[in-house]
Amino acid sequence: MPTTEQSGILKNNKWIRFSVISLLYLAWVAWIESYFMLIGILFIVDLYITKKVNWLFWRKKGSLHPAVTEWVDAMIFAIIAATFIRSFFIEAYTIPSSSMEKTLLVGDYLFVSKLSYGPKLPNTPIAFPFSHHTLPFTQNTKAYLEWIKLPYKRVAGFGQVKNNDIVVFNFPEGDTVAVQLQEQSYYALCRELGKKNVLNSYDIVVRPIDKKENYIKRCIAIHGDSIKIKHSQVFINGVVQDKLDFTQHKYLIITDGRQISKEFTEKIGISKEDMLPSMLTNDRYVLPLTKENVEQIKQLPFVKSVVKLESQEGERNPSIFPHNDRYKWNEDNFGPLYIPEKGKTIKIDLKNLPLYRRAIEVYEHNKLEIKDNTIFINGKAANSYTFKMNYYFMMGDNRHNSADSRFWGFVPEDHIVGKAVFIWLSTNKDQPLFKGIRWKRLFRFI
Repeated sequence: MPTTEQSGILKNNKWIRFSVISLLYLAWVAWIESYFMLIGILFIVDLYITKKVNWLFWRKKGSLHPAVTEWVDAMIFAIIAATFIRSFFIEAYTIPSSSMEKTLLVGDYLFVSKLSYGPKLPNTPIAFPFSHHTLPFTQNTKAYLEWIKLPYKRVAGFGQVKNNDIVVFNFPEGDTVAVQLQEQSYYALCRELGKKNVLNSYDIVVRPIDKKENYIKRCIAIHGDSIKIKHSQVFINGVVQDKLDFTQHKYLIITDGRQISKEFTEKIGISKEDMLPSMLTNDRYVLPLTKENVEQIKQLPFVKSVVKLESQEGERNPSIFPHNDRYKWNEDNFGPLYIPEKGKTIKIDLKNLPLYRRAIEVYEHNKLEIKDNTIFINGKAANSYTFKMNYYFMMGDNRHNSADSRFWGFVPEDHIVGKAVFIWLSTNKDQPLFKGIRWKRLFRFI
């Protein structure tokens, strides 16, 4: 056993500290495979050995009160450590909407693993700590600088995105945003109001990939899959999707005039957010329900019928991807649609181009034009295209209350942030303080 004196010598030996820090730094550089970062070893050498530059200037004798110096040390360490952890290992998120109920509830606080699929290096590394895209207490002041822009790169992780994973990703249509209506897709606004009206009525900002809004959905189909939805039933490669008992659909509930009580809806887990707009008349409700909820409501003696609502096959919803008259798709009847896979070549023509145009033109940065009914990619006539990235199809478990891939299409691999793995806190905003904590959901793996 080393003596106290020997332990102190080891702790204070600059060569030992230099060696440990250098080895950790070199391991990190090897992991991210960005070897230009080796220049950082010069900073470590100077910090511990040569000491030519006073990097810790606030520690200069007499410059600050010792208590202030300790506070500054702690704050800087906390910022660096927290930034490193949330960039490469795990990050905290909250669930703001009901699009993933009943799997994830409004008020769930969860950890998202960056290691599950491999951390994605930031495209804009110069940013204000702990802010996503906008500085605190401002409406549209950027929290990042675009002096340095890095290409997409993902380092080694534990695996790949799989079917039915719950994934956090950057919103694909979030590259352009109307500041006053950030919760809505800019492109959907343009389709609804006209691009000129949107540009004249709202402040528009453009964001890099890593500063787009974060969304969370279930990955229904991965690259290489073909997805089809018929009468709200999902088929993957022609096979019925595994039954997910916690998915919700809208149902019309007809009673004899008596109302469904607040106590009953709370008991079966229907949120106030869903309940408030549900009553059409005194005897009619439209509610998102799981299969279990349907059976529970049918047991009420005053309920006359519970009927699932869905759009009819062949009835086109203009809000549904690919927003083209050729495709008469809706939320409940969609596809078939092939999910692009890296390295795979597909034939393209004027009929299927609307399905893949944004992937080719926006996500993979090609110049695409149509001249005399001929498709040109980067100035060359094209009747096929080979994809450079993998893509995914995401859907919310609350199927009739989710803005997902049915509305805006594919999620490119460079938009994938991480996998939702753990709920550490859950609060019901409809309940007061302590009573609002959902104790059964605390410290649960997803």
